[in-house]
Amino acid sequence: MALQPLTAKDIAQKILANEEVFLLDIRKEEDYSDWAIQGRNVRSMNIPYNLLKNGVDDVKEQLPEDQTIYVVCAKGISSQNGVEILQDAGVQNITYLEGGMTAWSEHLEPMKIGNLSDGGELYQFLRIGKGCLSYMVVANGEAAVVDASRMIDTYIDFANQKNIDIKYVLDTHLHADHISGGKTLAEQTGGRYYFPPKDDNGLTFDFNKLEDGTKIIVGGSVEINAFYSPGHTIGSTSFIVDKKYLMTGDILFIESIGRPDLAGKADDWVDDLRRTLYESYHDLSQDLDVLPAHFGAMEEINEDGTVYAKLEELYQMNDHLKVEDEKEFRHLVTDNLPPQPNSHEEIRNTNMGKVNPNQDERREMEVGPNRCAV
Repeated sequence: MALQPLTAKDIAQKILANEEVFLLDIRKEEDYSDWAIQGRNVRSMNIPYNLLKNGVDDVKEQLPEDQTIYVVCAKGISSQNGVEILQDAGVQNITYLEGGMTAWSEHLEPMKIGNLSDGGELYQFLRIGKGCLSYMVVANGEAAVVDASRMIDTYIDFANQKNIDIKYVLDTHLHADHISGGKTLAEQTGGRYYFPPKDDNGLTFDFNKLEDGTKIIVGGSVEINAFYSPGHTIGSTSFIVDKKYLMTGDILFIESIGRPDLAGKADDWVDDLRRTLYESYHDLSQDLDVLPAHFGAMEEINEDGTVYAKLEELYQMNDHLKVEDEKEFRHLVTDNLPPQPNSHEEIRNTNMGKVNPNQDERREMEVGPNRCAV
């Protein structure tokens, strides 16, 4: 009897629980090398589907006999054929990832970060397959969502389960690695959409200005205080939430820092990035918990499945915050950048409302890992 397919939520929860997972990825070698499912206890091997069709004897010898094998492809179609081929060859205890890497890229896993004033709560939405992080601040029946992904139904469903209204939607900057769901989420929930005006490179829709000193009070009790923190983009804005948490957008990550080149202005923005990291953040309370908009490696995920760390700890362990020489910092940030995110210009134009791709095109634009870090 064939096993039920594994959903993206199933595999995310297995990985976050540090369960052992074995994956047989049958995509092309270059696609697998560029982007694959990872985790502390994940083992995977890559056998492209065309090779699998030509014979499975060698493959069978490499497969474990004591655990379930999950076959992975791009969209969950070829993997079903791959399962049939291997079952016909006598391989048991095998199934596939429903929806493939597309579903993996789109899954959001809500994780509670902690409690806030007056019974409030803070949640992190972990987009584990893409490395994106978004947030929901909850207090007294109201919510604010920060850096929403385009899968807005997840936030709406979560708010409905909690019996709360999404009143505010905020983007820390103009995103270039993923399509923002901010404006659409605000429209569908009646929330007020906030965006930093210095990142307005021709937005085609209205927004509330998110500027240095902007204060948003959720549920009448939990304060979100915005302050200008340029460097990743010229309009990048950070938030201090309830005097406990620092939401850094794409300026500061757990193991790296934001890249300043996605608008083609690395040389112009690198000094802003340094001032934000080495002056503005340095002058804040070092007891703040840093909540970034991305993570770059599974090692950045804590044992409880969350991604955050004390600001003080980052100044001690993040090597990008220890470069005393300004010229060396400029060299580090501008001369050693990884490849740019897939379709980053198309994504920027989509987030400005200049183009309106269909859902399949939006999915294709987001294929691959995030590459917002230096």
